[in-house]
Amino acid sequence: MPQQLFVFIQLEFPWALGPADGRYLLRDSADGEPERVVVLGALAAGRQPLGAAAAPSWSGASLMRRLRRGQTMPTGPEPAPVTTTRVTVIDPVSLAAENQARAWLAELDREREVGAAVAVVNRVIHSHRIAAADPYVHEISAAQALVIRAGWGEGEQVADGRWLHARALPTPGAPGSARRSAGSRRGPGRDRSWALRPQERLAALLGARGEALLCEELALRTRQDLDHGRLAHAALDLDRAFALAIAELHAEQRQDLAIRIAELEQLRSGVQAQAQLALPGEARAPGDAARNGFDEEVVTHALERLEAALRARTAAGI
Repeated sequence: MPQQLFVFIQLEFPWALGPADGRYLLRDSADGEPERVVVLGALAAGRQPLGAAAAPSWSGASLMRRLRRGQTMPTGPEPAPVTTTRVTVIDPVSLAAENQARAWLAELDREREVGAAVAVVNRVIHSHRIAAADPYVHEISAAQALVIRAGWGEGEQVADGRWLHARALPTPGAPGSARRSAGSRRGPGRDRSWALRPQERLAALLGARGEALLCEELALRTRQDLDHGRLAHAALDLDRAFALAIAELHAEQRQDLAIRIAELEQLRSGVQAQAQLALPGEARAPGDAARNGFDEEVVTHALERLEAALRARTAAGI
């Protein structure tokens, strides 16, 4: 029988993702073909003691010698061991020849394939959060991964998180990794001038020199839902975010934001119309945003303008 090979993207994270170890089959519909197989497995991983390759042995004589030389002694506990989760996203369509697998890896669009794998993993995590009613389970990003691999292997191999051949891919934000296109959202670690502003605002918020708006958390939730294809959730959150943002920004009476507030007011009716589509009673097919009448461009544009207004508000360090 010809060898069957399966290609995969694999990521490792330094925490338990939530779902139990095992294999998860994802379909787009109950009677549809399998789209992806996700394999989750925990790896026990410890840490070396800080500042040394191995734990030192402190005999009485060596202790006295170090004290006489004025050397400092460790005074705190070592970091606790952590659990690393390895998650493998497998294409269930097998390849019959190794040259096909090699061609896939050689022509790999790293950003697209890794982004698609992360979306699949987040679908599993989101479903687990709902099933377990656990609000503290959180989704992941590629930038959080300790390592990202792409490769291929035989069925049982990849189902156990192993492979015949794989290579490491640069993680987003790491030295040598490709930068995102100009139209994509920026991430931490890519632009130091961008990273400094959140640190300044964090200090202001913690020191009671600034105030967080209610709409800001809802805007973040909208962004997460939109990025993961949950358009109904995004539309509902954005509707509430717009209502709060207009009221909260008006209350601050800042003339420099007047044009931005007026823009949000103009977009408000379109946002309300999208949210209305998510309410019960509408005739629609679950999970199909296009047939449900949602307009992703309307939601995306409105969210981007809200995010721009909130950035303008904090430009002075509020």
